Amino acid sequence: MSLRVVDNTPSEATHKRNPGFPLDLDWVERIRMNRSALERRAGTIGARRTVKKDYQLAWLLKAITMIDLTTLNSDDTDGRVERLCAKARHPLRQDILDKLDVGSLRILPGAVCVYHNFVKTAVTALEGTGIPVAAVSTAFPHGLAPVETKLREIELSVADGAREIDIVIERGMVLRGDWQALYDQVKAFRKACGDAHIKTILGTGELATQTNIAKASLVCMLAGADFIKTSTGKEKVNANLVTSLTMIRMIRWFAEETGIEIGYKPAGGIATAGDALKYMALMKEELGTHWLQPHLFRFGASSLLTDIERQLEHGLTGHYAADYRQPMV
Repeated sequence: MSLRVVDNTPSEATHKRNPGFPLDLDWVERIRMNRSALERRAGTIGARRTVKKDYQLAWLLKAITMIDLTTLNSDDTDGRVERLCAKARHPLRQDILDKLDVGSLRILPGAVCVYHNFVKTAVTALEGTGIPVAAVSTAFPHGLAPVETKLREIELSVADGAREIDIVIERGMVLRGDWQALYDQVKAFRKACGDAHIKTILGTGELATQTNIAKASLVCMLAGADFIKTSTGKEKVNANLVTSLTMIRMIRWFAEETGIEIGYKPAGGIATAGDALKYMALMKEELGTHWLQPHLFRFGASSLLTDIERQLEHGLTGHYAADYRQPMV
């Protein structure tokens, strides 16, 4: 089997990074989200199959390139991180690549995401691959620490070689409507990141309303965020299509007003190939195929790759392999 993959969209090299903009409180206060309308629209995504047969296999290969392969457990070790990085180097078994005839394509995850303590380990393990290391920072997952501590953590992760920093906002600022404080803090985080890209984790499951989520999204983008991200994966409610639609529409509005394209990262609970296809369909329909690139869209996931590999093998053989044939770590 040979899958033809055509990609004429702009690359990361030509992407214009968000420079940040002044806080526009009038814009923030104009935002209103209709949850019922969002739910109806999101419901249309999961109610139908998006792609089939060879097209589905091609989409799943594309999905691999947009995964932030993640381990954020309290019992993480250098050995576990090294095994995760080994999987990142070879996300698919060679026999699957050969049968799909895609060995010449660069099918690697978008990043490997770890705690600060393991940044050096991951950087060393990924040397020569071009796969960036992302570090969760700023007192992940709750963000409740002195701002000086959080800034120092960012600086140390960047110094250790992290090229992306996933920061967490203080949810209380959103719940109080303290947009100036949120803006100032994210702007300071962005400055501390330097050339490393900043993904702002909103913790959407703890923000109470879709309007709050939309406002927080805008404030973070105005402050210079390169990505807005749903969740830490540690909340009771993580990524879902309704919240994703809210954030994606704020990204679209921001691009229309500023000309700057911001990335989106749903995280938490995205574990199956079917989940991935739904999110990719939502991105394509709301923002266009252009946004289905690693510099504009990522999945935060730890087990998604295993299911994608199983689905690819099923597409080739008609049979599902046992999980242990595609071990993650």
